Amino acid sequence: MQSLRPVRRVAELGSLDPSAHMSRISLLFAVLAQIVCHADVTKLPADYRKALQDSSRFHEVRSTNLPPAVVALCADDRGRLAEPEQKWEATDVITDSSLPRRRLIWAATDGEYYVVHYEGGGRGHSFHVLITTFTKRDTKPRDAWRGVGDRLKNFSAFLRALQSGKLGERLDHVH
Repeated sequence: MQSLRPVRRVAELGSLDPSAHMSRISLLFAVLAQIVCHADVTKLPADYRKALQDSSRFHEVRSTNLPPAVVALCADDRGRLAEPEQKWEATDVITDSSLPRRRLIWAATDGEYYVVHYEGGGRGHSFHVLITTFTKRDTKPRDAWRGVGDRLKNFSAFLRALQSGKLGERLDHVH
């Protein structure tokens, strides 16, 4: 009778229905994602933070009229980034494969630092911030920092989110 004890204990723990366990696991991942996505911004280099705080240096750009190398850091896997308010594929159900999977919300630059706020589609609609440095002398952006969070109306809203720790960091390869 000893061999039946583990089976009985499993039955006492609840349903053996796999979908119930998947629901619990999905809920756990959703909670963990919220925690991770709203973590403090810790790896943004101090020189970046200092330069960004001087908001008088920056002007907003509301088009993809940015250096192609900067746009490439935000573009979908086919190199596309929709203009603000233009059509794009916001979900993983593709209705028009000619549309980009990412869309610019706004960007700000001082000619060296670029802050690009864009949204990504797929299984989940997400809002991203890219911060990079790039000058006319450069052939490619030097360093890049990525963050995720809520939709930000403009550069001022970004600075408030940065100061209050409302942007989570995201590694380059998890994009």
